Amino acid sequence: MKIDPYKHKEKYQKWKEKTKGAIGGISVANSDLILRYITDMENGINIAARSTRGARGYARLNTLRERLLFFCRRFEEYYSLNDLTKITEEQITSLFSKMRKGEIKRKDGKEYTSVGDYVKAFKAFWHWHMKVRKKEGIEILDITNDLDPTNPKPKWVYLDEKQVRKMCDIVKPEYKVLLMFLFDSGIRSPTELVNVKVSDFFSNFKEVHIRDEISKTFGRRIKLMLCSELVKEHAAENKLQQEDYIFPIKPFTVNKYLKRVAKRVFGDVPSQAGQKYSDLTLYDFRHISCCYWLPRYKSESALKYRFGWKKSEKIHYYSELLGMKDTISEEDLLIDVTKTEIEKRLTKAEQEAEFLREDNKHMKLQMGKIMEYVAQLRSQVEVLA
Repeated sequence: MKIDPYKHKEKYQKWKEKTKGAIGGISVANSDLILRYITDMENGINIAARSTRGARGYARLNTLRERLLFFCRRFEEYYSLNDLTKITEEQITSLFSKMRKGEIKRKDGKEYTSVGDYVKAFKAFWHWHMKVRKKEGIEILDITNDLDPTNPKPKWVYLDEKQVRKMCDIVKPEYKVLLMFLFDSGIRSPTELVNVKVSDFFSNFKEVHIRDEISKTFGRRIKLMLCSELVKEHAAENKLQQEDYIFPIKPFTVNKYLKRVAKRVFGDVPSQAGQKYSDLTLYDFRHISCCYWLPRYKSESALKYRFGWKKSEKIHYYSELLGMKDTISEEDLLIDVTKTEIEKRLTKAEQEAEFLREDNKHMKLQMGKIMEYVAQLRSQVEVLA
């Protein structure tokens, strides 16, 4: 069984039970529309042509229903629309523009930082609407072509190796094992992390297998170069059995503790990646691990395998090349600058060696003739004697 640390399935099923065929607080038309859309996504029906086939997971279903409820309320508030399908291209473009500019804010008064996520949700809904209506013989114009689905790169907390070890020196023993495992493995946390069992470790805890069923992308078996002994001792001290989870943590509790410790150790100031140290979370350690391993891996494909990435762009996204340094040396420069001169000298040396070989061959022939002449003389002397 896969552990769901955010309880996405439980939340979705509670929502379905609560709605019972009708969503409160919105128009009947929008309620029917959302319920039909979410049901189709749950069953993998009427998926847009360029989208991944199959049913959507519970996390995605929860996100889609929340985003669509947001649109229902905003469209009614700003455009007096009680039907999501009646929005125009100008209206939807204006809505997202105001969100990006901060003219439309969240309930807590803060600005939206990931407007692109809302754009993607609306595009997914609109393309579903187009496909459904096309089956009914009605062509719907795609009003989402000019919408920008990108998000600005979010800030995060960067720690170098010394800072990670400094934190490990003062945290509770169980947290030291956890942080070193995160730093070493680069595992997705908490989704992959909480599902790792003792049986997933091999070669005396020097390798860990992140199984297909718990990974967001693909399973992988990676080497632990920094934390194997700590994890081994942790399992032994806690008398963990093969099917026990190695890190059965509560993400909220751990993140709260990390923020407190990071603030005490590094202060309430921004790290190199822009986010304050006091905002350190489990997720940041995937970024931190990438920064550590990037200059140490000789192959980009091997690095992608370790982190479970299919696209190379993820490397820069997670590392931003922090921790990298220029490794060029005078020896490297010497090779480039003097390469032609060295090649000339090598050619000359090879020619001289060839001349010596020819001279040596000639001398051997001469010596052979001399020895033959000496032998003849010796024979004649012996006859005269």
